[in-house]
Amino acid sequence: MPVTSLRPNMDHWPERVDLAAAFRWTARLNMHEAVANHFSLAINDDGTKFLMNPNQMHFSRIRASDLIVVDANDPKTLEGPDAPDPTAWGLHGGLHRHCPHARCAMHVHSIHATVLASLADSRLPPIDQNCATFFNRVVIDENYGGLAFEDEGVRCAQLFNDPKQKVMVMGNHGVMVIGDTVAETFNRLYYFERAAETYIRALQTGRPLRVLPDEVAEKTAREIEEYPEQDLRHLNELKAILDEEGSTYAS
Repeated sequence: MPVTSLRPNMDHWPERVDLAAAFRWTARLNMHEAVANHFSLAINDDGTKFLMNPNQMHFSRIRASDLIVVDANDPKTLEGPDAPDPTAWGLHGGLHRHCPHARCAMHVHSIHATVLASLADSRLPPIDQNCATFFNRVVIDENYGGLAFEDEGVRCAQLFNDPKQKVMVMGNHGVMVIGDTVAETFNRLYYFERAAETYIRALQTGRPLRVLPDEVAEKTAREIEEYPEQDLRHLNELKAILDEEGSTYAS
């Protein structure tokens, strides 16, 4: 029987399983930051209650049942068992309070996205299909102000004011990716890291870049946005691999 068929007596179990799978695969891709970084998923209509990883648990060990419920409007959340650390509260609490369209949010310091965030010009030019996916769909935070405590989290959240932009390159910090579902958000996170890697490696050659025309890049981005079910199929395949390996993620 597949692990994902198990249903402990917990609310939002399918969402918990999806989020746990995303944590596990992020660790496998070495896009994690030891016991730091956070993913969240809204579970109420206005997005202010959300699932999140417990404080200081390694992504490779997170199970569906480990995920905690956080209320962005209730500071007492920080007093509960495995409460999120202050930066998780600041960044994700601010995001879910101010951006109800951000149902899912994934923040990492993955290597290539963070290299991009460390450049004086953090734009991602459309030099291949993956890079074109994000053409005019990335907001760049140019004003890093230290650890993402509450004020910094609110400042970052307010940069997501264009619904088309679902990736934030957090200058001097990392990347924040938002979406409607775990599958959509993880898929976007995965491909942004791949795109950033392609760009960084291309820069390392020192040779001129072959940049797509704006109209071709925009056409490509729209076509990928409209491509059916790729994100869902991606996550389902990852869960199938984890299930075959006997992973505990869905427990």
